Amino acid sequence: MNLDELNEIKEKQKKYNQSFDSYIKVCVAASCKSLKSDQIKDAMREKMDEKCQVKGVGCLGLCSKGPLVSVTVDTNKQILYESVKAEDVETLFNATCKKEAAKLPQCSLDQPFFKHQQKIVLENSGEIDPEVIEDYIEKDGYQALLKVLNEYGPEEVVREMMDSGLRGRGGGGYPTGLKWATVNKARSDLKYVICNADEGDPGAFMDRAVLESDPHRIIEGMAIAAYAVGASRGYIYVRAEYPLAIERLKRAIRKARSKGFLGQNISGTSFNFEVDIRLGAGAFVCGEETALIASIEGKRGQPTPRPPYPAEVGLWGKPTLINNVETFANIAPILRKGGAWYASIGTEKSKGTKVFALAGKIENTGLIEVPMGFKLRDIIFDIGGGVPEGLKFKAVQTGGPSGGCIPEDLLDLHVSYESLREAGSIMGSGGMIIMDETSKMVEVARYFMEFCKSESCGKCTPCRVGTVHMHDILDRIAKGTGTEADLSLLEELCDMVGQTSLCGLGQTAPNPVLSTLKYFRHEYDNLIQKQEQPQVNQ
Repeated sequence: MNLDELNEIKEKQKKYNQSFDSYIKVCVAASCKSLKSDQIKDAMREKMDEKCQVKGVGCLGLCSKGPLVSVTVDTNKQILYESVKAEDVETLFNATCKKEAAKLPQCSLDQPFFKHQQKIVLENSGEIDPEVIEDYIEKDGYQALLKVLNEYGPEEVVREMMDSGLRGRGGGGYPTGLKWATVNKARSDLKYVICNADEGDPGAFMDRAVLESDPHRIIEGMAIAAYAVGASRGYIYVRAEYPLAIERLKRAIRKARSKGFLGQNISGTSFNFEVDIRLGAGAFVCGEETALIASIEGKRGQPTPRPPYPAEVGLWGKPTLINNVETFANIAPILRKGGAWYASIGTEKSKGTKVFALAGKIENTGLIEVPMGFKLRDIIFDIGGGVPEGLKFKAVQTGGPSGGCIPEDLLDLHVSYESLREAGSIMGSGGMIIMDETSKMVEVARYFMEFCKSESCGKCTPCRVGTVHMHDILDRIAKGTGTEADLSLLEELCDMVGQTSLCGLGQTAPNPVLSTLKYFRHEYDNLIQKQEQPQVNQ
């Protein structure tokens, strides 16, 4: 496949997609599909005439209103219908083909949820059929890969990534270009590229949605990365609980290989690259790089001390580049438009955009993408629509079990790696769980500690034992049987576990506890004082 052949496919698909009078796009990502949106799509295909294109697309973002169906008539009037049911197909047919008014619930495309986003990672989500490679190519898919292979040397690609300022979107925020440069410089007969799709944070579904909606984007990003660092083999490590994502990834890999974007001598060059999928059993600790590598090798998923880092000694002892789904999804647009373009978005130290999953007590549950530096308050109350049922906002938990709870008086902070860390939380992979005034923060801390206790691999004593003791203390306090001594011990354990655990799971496990102690200590004190209040003899 060369650039001329790619452009020929692009133009052919563009003409095909423009040949219809009207268009219906049905969300068939996991959230809408669980509500039978695939049946709605099939029924529409049977009903609509040949002048109407019915297409299954990826996540449209506003998951709380699904199933979502986008209808475009006369190529310029788009209507987004919400909560569509199978019995609505006849009404949609009349609205689309007979131009009759449809009395169905609609989502305004002018509302802040849609208007205030800036999409790079999600630019194709809800637009293309994830199972049709030609749809991806029409949206400039694989242009960056062929451009890189024919115009750039590996070091030039690394330089573009350095210039972009992109930081790893898996949680730690390590500079992507610096990691690529390290693997590029490593001398070895064999190198690997791994996509970490082991998304395990409660309330997080960013990676799943990207894999389901735009799988070729990940394959292209991995191929570019492999060329830049000198790798010839890639693995996508995805949890087995994502069957739809796995199915679409497998299909995408087959089609990419059939078009010549994977395999031997790609685009007539000496570059060879193959991708396989490895399924994880859902262990949260396997999101940590060295535990993930052990799992791919067929070993128990446990972390190992670093250094050496995977960039030097990784999969089967070879230099290995590991980035997560969202990081790879940024690669193609950066190489198409340039590192400087990407660096112009966001803040001084946190460049680009960030995908977040809004969950919990919020009106607009779903998937969003905003530029770094966007106000947390605007995400929750503007894009998110605020807290439902007239209740008051209390806290937002970012970063999953490794993150912290941020109170209302800090909502005006501009979201970045640095600002969230200063607030006692982290960016994490992008989950945001919103809590209202009914939430009890001691119970919130206990929930996340129970998760960390259960997910600890048990290799190091501080995490294996410390998380159990912290959970026991939180359980006593939540039940009203805790003491001041318990509170002091809890703080000591948080410091010990955070400072001495082997990997990120244990090192960050205290964050939900520490943040709730910092901002909601009165809730701990109230429970303890209630217990220690002297009893009056009757």
